[in-house]
Amino acid sequence: MPVLTYVYEDAGTSRYTDHDQLFKELIHTFFAEFLELFFPEVHKYIDFSAIRPLSEEVFTDLLGGESRRADIVIEATLKGEETILIIHVEPQSYYQTNFHKRMYLYFSLLYNKYRKPILPIAVFTYDKNYNEKNEFTMSFPFFHVLSFQFLTLTLRKLRWRDFIHSNNPVAAALLCKMGFTEAERVEVKKEFLRMLVRMQLDPARQRLIYGFFERYLKLTDEEEKVLMQEVNKLDPELASKIMELPISYEEKGKEIGKEIGRNEEKREIAKKMILEGLSPNLIVKVTGLSHEDIKALNKSINN
Repeated sequence: MPVLTYVYEDAGTSRYTDHDQLFKELIHTFFAEFLELFFPEVHKYIDFSAIRPLSEEVFTDLLGGESRRADIVIEATLKGEETILIIHVEPQSYYQTNFHKRMYLYFSLLYNKYRKPILPIAVFTYDKNYNEKNEFTMSFPFFHVLSFQFLTLTLRKLRWRDFIHSNNPVAAALLCKMGFTEAERVEVKKEFLRMLVRMQLDPARQRLIYGFFERYLKLTDEEEKVLMQEVNKLDPELASKIMELPISYEEKGKEIGKEIGRNEEKREIAKKMILEGLSPNLIVKVTGLSHEDIKALNKSINN
């Protein structure tokens, strides 16, 4: 049976574990959408109804002394082709001069394991633009041995405004990694929220997309205030739906909850001090509560 195997390689270092995990989860959850958005010529050949995950594979580089873990391996049938294909997707979060060589190493390890045609894809996710090589060559003055090429996607070079009308969840998540200026940060998040409302994803996928976006584009408190002003200028129905998103201001809610907890703790301390007969001025100084709060607490205790 013709199958496609999708392999995501872990970089093998703890420094980028969080980054790798986020991209792994995003691309794994929205694998079809990822290919459809950025590599439609690949997407059209795959029967996504037959996809199934396989167990992890570990490849060891004996010379380099490193192990590379394939975190995601997925099988799927190909449309109209009697060929087994391996697609290797490698997110790269930092500039590395020999990255093209590393891609060839991965290619070699995978080919050694599966002996199948391989389509390698590199996704450059860092915040600056570099002119990355997408080819590794080996030659001598007297003979050309090989030319290894791989598909590339450099997110920072994409114009975020080109994707805001898309209903693709990967487009929404990756707005935060595309090219925008500091002055556009609030607008990028506003358009992201509009996309999230329009796509009507289930809560679990909403949380994944929102968590990914917040990891790379988290607004300051001042920017959040500006965002709220901008949201309130939108069509009332749209603005209402944005505010109803279960995750939109979840973190703010957690902070509010913590503050409520702290205030309750202060009130309990103040009650004990009142029962001990301590002066209101001292209670205010110790707890930070107002004189009005102390009077109200005193009244409630005496009642």
